[in-house]
Amino acid sequence: MKILCIILLFLCCIALAVYVLSRPSLIHQYSNKITDLKYHLYPLHKQITATVFWVGEPIGNGSSEDNSESVYDPKWLEHYGGIDDPYQRKGYFPVSFIPKQNPFYLDVPYNDFYSCYLTEHCNPNQEGKRKPDSYLHVYWAHEKRWVDGESMMKNRWVKLIHRNKVCYGQNEDAGPYQYNDYEYVFGTALPKNKLANNAGMDVSPALRDCLGFSGLNNDENSVDWQWIDERNVPEGPWRE
Repeated sequence: MKILCIILLFLCCIALAVYVLSRPSLIHQYSNKITDLKYHLYPLHKQITATVFWVGEPIGNGSSEDNSESVYDPKWLEHYGGIDDPYQRKGYFPVSFIPKQNPFYLDVPYNDFYSCYLTEHCNPNQEGKRKPDSYLHVYWAHEKRWVDGESMMKNRWVKLIHRNKVCYGQNEDAGPYQYNDYEYVFGTALPKNKLANNAGMDVSPALRDCLGFSGLNNDENSVDWQWIDERNVPEGPWRE
């Protein structure tokens, strides 16, 4: 009797496996649910004002810093290939050249390194060193061993939603206006910044156009956003 029960159980397992394999839509449905659970590891920030910035943007007209460099790359303009002109565009690229790096970039107001250039009260001996408390705030701080000078923040992927548009970009700088707002960037607080309609993110011209922002450079657009692991980023122009 015991052997018969084992045989019946084995046959039921085979029948279930055959049924699932014959239903690709079922597999897709549950694989999507698993992926969705991965997204839930990171909070979704809702209705955050997003302004526009670009590689090579000079100080002034709303920009508080020279964007020929980023907090993670002092030669950002050179490595990108030129000024990412927000007005003269050809698709998601500037008219004059094809960027050497991903044109779908953004910044959030947290830098995992000390920077005296961006901080009023700074010990020069700390310049360029990693903030010890970054290991407490950054979600993925313990996923690997970070070498000296390697940022935990640079190139991390973000999912952005504006109305019915969903686009993806990589974090390449820190700002706007704040550089240590970990309660917002890695929590559920609202941005500390009160300038530019409480802006909590800058997006590139490519992301601006992908998301369908109104206007070319203002503080009248908002997004929902969350961190996303690279393995979960779908194919799209941000991957090309």
